Amino acid sequence: MRGTTTRTGFGALLLAAGLLAGCANPAADQAMVAQNALIGMPKQTLLSCAGVPERQAAAGDREFFTYRSNRLISYPSWGGYGGYWGYPYGGWGGYGSDVTSVDCEATFTLHNGVVERVVYGGSSSGGSRLGQCYAIVQNCLAQVPSQSPQPPMAPAR
Repeated sequence: MRGTTTRTGFGALLLAAGLLAGCANPAADQAMVAQNALIGMPKQTLLSCAGVPERQAAAGDREFFTYRSNRLISYPSWGGYGGYWGYPYGGWGGYGSDVTSVDCEATFTLHNGVVERVVYGGSSSGGSRLGQCYAIVQNCLAQVPSQSPQPPMAPAR
């Protein structure tokens, strides 16, 4: 009996590990890689792959380019009583939809015309924000010679 419990526990552990691995966000992983990989990129290359920044500023011998990316996600949700049962038993209910916003703000610090630092921010958190940051850096990441080409990825959910 004890051996059965151990196997069952081990099976549950493997299942849980598999489910967690399925939650990985490749776009978020690539956004994190970009924070180091883009250091040293010339200003001209940054502008050609990321485009014109939404905001830019200068302080001393440093420039700051800020890019934003956001999207709305809509998914079905439970919205009420659960269908029409007819008079007098119930009413209309059923399904609705929830809408959430995911955003990222990427600020590139340039010193002497070269990317020195990449910082991500925004009101979203965790992997969803990092996945959205990938939308900003993906074209530039393809310009880095040491990076192997990555297949295009759908935006994070």
